[in-house]
Amino acid sequence: MAGTDEEAVTATDEALYVLTAVLLTPAQFPSVLGDDYPEACAALDLAPRADGYGLVLGQDGDGARWTVVIDDVSLVAVAIASWDCGMEYELSPDERSVVAALPGWPLAVAVAAPGIPAPHDPAPDLVDGPALAPPDTGTWGPAQRRLGADEIALQWAVWREQIGDDYVPPVDRPATTAATAADGEETAPKSGHQGVRRVLAEARAYVDSPPPLGRVRSSFAPGDARTLRADGPGWSMVARTDDIAFVLLDEEPGEVLPVGRGPELPGLLEALDKMAVRPS
Repeated sequence: MAGTDEEAVTATDEALYVLTAVLLTPAQFPSVLGDDYPEACAALDLAPRADGYGLVLGQDGDGARWTVVIDDVSLVAVAIASWDCGMEYELSPDERSVVAALPGWPLAVAVAAPGIPAPHDPAPDLVDGPALAPPDTGTWGPAQRRLGADEIALQWAVWREQIGDDYVPPVDRPATTAATAADGEETAPKSGHQGVRRVLAEARAYVDSPPPLGRVRSSFAPGDARTLRADGPGWSMVARTDDIAFVLLDEEPGEVLPVGRGPELPGLLEALDKMAVRPS
């Protein structure tokens, strides 16, 4: 999360105090917004531009929330990388790069600009239509499922340690260990899972019939491995190309279902990695 920028983007007729920024590209987008890049763009009423966008979230002088969409993706990427390294970076896009100024925030932001009113939606007479708001993650559903998969990818070592090195059930009839996505608490194992078999079948179908852009993404992992993320109607999968996979399902609230490598998973992951989009 970035600190507040004293310099600002012009969102409406006044300065925007920048709180944070995120990428919206085929390879990197807030997965809470959708299962793929076009779906995430549609949540903001944006066309799925090939090069993607940068989303700058901040407040105007009255404290109102605004999301400024810019086409200078590189600028936002540099800002995010600098902030992640604990460095200061003044994110001040050129006005010519501004695609849209949208009221509200599509994501939850835990900080606020100092010295101005608390974050709130712009007055109705200043905008057309409702303000953006984060997806509801208070109950289990697609948004919460995708956030759970994000957390597994981020904390892979923690989740993998719960399974142990001896976990190698066959892929076609995987044993499953239910775990609460919110707190990682394990419960008793159970054998066989039709939902996991469906996910693997749909993931295999992606190899022959490519899904919408961003449904399968590949990112760096330790060693020569890659971290794979695949999503589909009602499911998310996170895997390492040299290890196992974890599946989350809309119909299995709060459960994380591990899939052992077996004889088929390595080939599936390799094929998915070849067709996945990658950060530039």
